[in-house]
Amino acid sequence: MTAHLEVSEGVGTIRLDRPPMNALDIATQDRLRELAEEATRRDDVRAVILWGGEKVFAAGADIKEMQDMDHAAMVARSRALQDSFTAVARIPKPVVAAVTGYALGGGCELALCADIRIAADNAKLGQPEILLGLIPGAGGTQRLPRLVGPSKAKDLIFTGRQVKADEALAIGLVDKIVPAAEVYEEARMWAGRLAQGPAMALRAAKESVDTGLEADIDTGLAIERNWFAGLFATEDRQTGMRSFVEEGPGKAKFR
Repeated sequence: MTAHLEVSEGVGTIRLDRPPMNALDIATQDRLRELAEEATRRDDVRAVILWGGEKVFAAGADIKEMQDMDHAAMVARSRALQDSFTAVARIPKPVVAAVTGYALGGGCELALCADIRIAADNAKLGQPEILLGLIPGAGGTQRLPRLVGPSKAKDLIFTGRQVKADEALAIGLVDKIVPAAEVYEEARMWAGRLAQGPAMALRAAKESVDTGLEADIDTGLAIERNWFAGLFATEDRQTGMRSFVEEGPGKAKFR
C-alpha cells in the first residue's frame, strides 16, 4: 500500500508510504480518498494526522505518470484527483498536517486540506506547477488564497518558488515550526488533546467555519445557529455544563 491508516488512542494517522519522495501517483490519490472516508466512518478515530514520514511529506504528483497523459485522459482524471483531496478536507474531525522536508505541488495541496499545519524547521512548501506549464490541479488555486490571501497565493503560484518554514509561518501557510525530529510528536499532542474533546461539537465547529467561509455572513450565521441549538440535544453538552458548574472550566470528560 502507498498509504495506510494507523489508529491509537483516538488518533488516526494517515501515513504516506511511497519512498523515496511520496510522489502522489494515481494509486496513492485513490488510496488517500479511501483512507479519508475510513477515518470519517470510524468511531475510534477522533482526530487525524497527515504524515509523510521523517524525511519528506510529499514532493508532488508523479510527473513521469502524468507525462504520458493527454488532454482527454486528464479531463477524465482531474475530477477524481480533486475528489481525493476534498475527501481529506471534509473529514469531519480535527486534522493536522505534520510536514517534514518537501511539501510541493500535490504535497502542498494535501497539507492545505488540514485544519492546521505543523512544519519542521527544514520544511519547504510551494506550488511549482507553473514551471511545468501547468497550474495546481488538486485545489491549490482555491485553498491557498483562502489561507494566505490572493496576493501571496498568486506570488507562489505564478513563480512556482519554494518557501522555507520561516516564510511559510510568516505568511500563514503553516501554523507552527518545530525541530524536524519533533514534528510528529507535536502533531500527536495536538490531535491527542482534541481526541478527548466533544466529538459532535468539534464536528459542528469545523463545519460551521468551513461552510461559513463559502457563504455570505447571514448564511454562515444560520449554519452556526442551527449547529449551536442542535448541540443542546447531545450528552456531551450536558456533561460539559454539569462539569463547569460543579468543578469549574476545563475538567469535563467527554464520551
